[in-house]
Amino acid sequence: MSTFVLDASRCRRFRSFRSIRSICVIPSQARNAIKLHGCAIFDRICDRARGRRSGQCHRSPLMPILTAALRKTLETLEIYWVLARIMVPITIMTELLSRMGVIEAIAPAFAPVMSLVGLPPELGLAWLSGMLVGIWGAVPLIFVLVPASSLSVADITVFSALLLFAHGLPIEQKIIQKAGPGMIATTLLRILGGVLYAFLLHRLLAATGWLSSPANPTWIPMSATPEWTGFFTSLLETMISMLVILLALSWGLEVLRVTGLLKLLMKALAPLLRLAGIRGEAGHFTAVGLFLGISYGGGLLIREARSGAVSPRQVFVSCVFMGFAHSVIEDTLIVVALGADIGAVLGGRLVFALAATAAVAAVLRSVSDETFFTWAFRAPNPQAVSR
Repeated sequence: MSTFVLDASRCRRFRSFRSIRSICVIPSQARNAIKLHGCAIFDRICDRARGRRSGQCHRSPLMPILTAALRKTLETLEIYWVLARIMVPITIMTELLSRMGVIEAIAPAFAPVMSLVGLPPELGLAWLSGMLVGIWGAVPLIFVLVPASSLSVADITVFSALLLFAHGLPIEQKIIQKAGPGMIATTLLRILGGVLYAFLLHRLLAATGWLSSPANPTWIPMSATPEWTGFFTSLLETMISMLVILLALSWGLEVLRVTGLLKLLMKALAPLLRLAGIRGEAGHFTAVGLFLGISYGGGLLIREARSGAVSPRQVFVSCVFMGFAHSVIEDTLIVVALGADIGAVLGGRLVFALAATAAVAAVLRSVSDETFFTWAFRAPNPQAVSR
């Protein structure tokens, strides 16, 4: 027996009794007892290993939270780097064009639309930049083109309405197009919807005198400066502020998601979405887009539309609503910091989005399938056409 113990001790690196038995010469009458003894030893080793792992997890309860925070931070830094590479050259070019007098020369081209909503024509360039690049492409230009002292709260609110409806169109509309809706149709709906809401908001504010006080932004990303040194200093401060804001917003949304509050908000929104003609699974994806943005909600709709789980008309209506109202937490906080009225850019925007989407859904019900699939939708899955 002592010989067996010596030989078995040399074979500890093997993980089963079968490995020990294949190497050590063991009398047949002792195999059953040895097998039980070896299994017991192996079980104790496994228990100790599990205990160490369990103890390590118990000693580090914050590890999952820290890991999630690190992952979210890295994702935000990637987004920030993409935005910075776009924003910095555009801002410098805009400042250069402004100093050369080019802005004043091309501003009249935006005058018809800007005058329709009661805004200075110079802000048309910021709106164009926002439509092409995104909200962060317009934010640094607003107070560079027009001094804050020349704007009222109503002006900032109306311009924010234009910006919130139609921004980042090349990227966001490409995502929507992959879900099936035609890019031209949904892009026109977003731009026209934004202009219509801004026009109605302007007429209401002008008639009532609401928000006529001078703009008092809590955050001025950049303002016109006579020297290039001051300009670049202001640009650097803006980029640092933008990074802090992006990190705070991304962490805040993650907290809402982890705590389940975001899910509760989405569930509470379902009855309102039904008023706009959005039902079933499409309502869930629309709610995701409303709070987290088109990249999330549209991405989910792409998958479901291709599988045929959501009808093409429901996909189209959902994308129309997301075009009118999405990222309502992040985008709203940004424009409110610029001086916009939260009631108009959040509450009013949601009411308009629901009403306008309901109107679009009503029109779609009277449109034939042939017209719908010719002008408004490209079915990604042939099975979806029959739904």
